[in-house]
Amino acid sequence: MATILVVEDERKLRELLRSYLEREGLSVLSAGTGAEALSIADEASPDLVVLDLGLPDIGGDTVAIELRHRSSVPIVMLTARADEADRIRGLQLGADDYVTKPFSPRELMLRIRAVLRRTAPEGTEPRRSYGAGAIVIDEPTRSVRVGGQEVRLTPTEWGLLLALSGAPGRVFSRAELINRVRAHEFEGYERSVDSHIKNLRRKIEADPANPAAVLTVLGAGYRFGLPRDPS
Repeated sequence: MATILVVEDERKLRELLRSYLEREGLSVLSAGTGAEALSIADEASPDLVVLDLGLPDIGGDTVAIELRHRSSVPIVMLTARADEADRIRGLQLGADDYVTKPFSPRELMLRIRAVLRRTAPEGTEPRRSYGAGAIVIDEPTRSVRVGGQEVRLTPTEWGLLLALSGAPGRVFSRAELINRVRAHEFEGYERSVDSHIKNLRRKIEADPANPAAVLTVLGAGYRFGLPRDPS
């Protein structure tokens, strides 16, 4: 599951894009300002950034330049500026594609998919195994096998597992997990993450009371404790 950072100051449009991209099987982070976008990009290392140029604090052009200085993350610019000169400048700043408003979510989705295909590392493996085969995650089929047996996860549990297992050992705060996994389902209450983690542990841990996969880091959040097996 690729992680997309949507940077858009209009809340309704931001939530519309989140909802649409999540329905398409993508994990979504969101930011309403340039400063927030840069902070999230540094912390979460998204696979692609959808960047509105009309931001209230830092210009989108400046955000694009900063992102390019810090990483090679693909950027799809989203803007009302339709002039050819603006499109050329956006590409010169390092954008991988340029979508003008108004736009259809389907068109944006197709462009995102095309950019992800072009920029994906060779040999990317969608099926991952952890802990000497104790847990096997297959993204294309959205399936998880624990000890050789398939388990059924809710969409929220699936999203939490993907986020945590995508970076074994890395500590994720509750707020970051909410941002990565359908923020609107948590009703703004970070502690509700704990209930979903508890349910996830019941399904994937041999002993939920003494977890080996999803570990609690006191005062910080959660991390994935099983190492990824060699491909």
